[in-house]
Amino acid sequence: MEKRNLVFIGASLDGYIADRNGGLNWLTAIPNPEQSDMGYTEFMGQVDALVMGRKTFETVCGFEGDWPYAKPIFIVSRTLDTIAEEYRDKAELVKGSLVQILEKIHNKGYHRLYIDGGVTIQNFLKEDLIDEITITTIPIVLGGGSALFSVLPKELEFTLVESKIFLNQLVQSHYRRKR
Repeated sequence: MEKRNLVFIGASLDGYIADRNGGLNWLTAIPNPEQSDMGYTEFMGQVDALVMGRKTFETVCGFEGDWPYAKPIFIVSRTLDTIAEEYRDKAELVKGSLVQILEKIHNKGYHRLYIDGGVTIQNFLKEDLIDEITITTIPIVLGGGSALFSVLPKELEFTLVESKIFLNQLVQSHYRRKR
């Protein structure tokens, strides 16, 4: 089975994935009367499991409504030692280097992974472990917040696979890592 690490994320024009207060309301600022998921369901159909950082996990735990994922969740954290009882059947804490973490996850039979969360995505990029990235750009300049990208040890080249427009305003670009 081919191993792939995939990103699917929304970002502001200036490259932020959360505002200065960690807020995400701006992601839904463009009216979406048909409730388009902009390819999310199709994307989720391609992945076996999710790998996310502690902050992203805590954000998801704060969402109202039912648990949003039907797939296994692996939480990468240096600071968490345990997961709250109510989430233990939904998520698993993984520790070690990213290569060790991926090996643990692959050994459990999960090979196509959705990598989510700013710091987690940045760390995977630093180690050149992202194979595909899909970014939906929301037409807003936040001027600060949680950046999608950070300083990397070397340039990483990607090829545009496809670009789509949703709601006449959101541009979604799907890139594949050149190897």
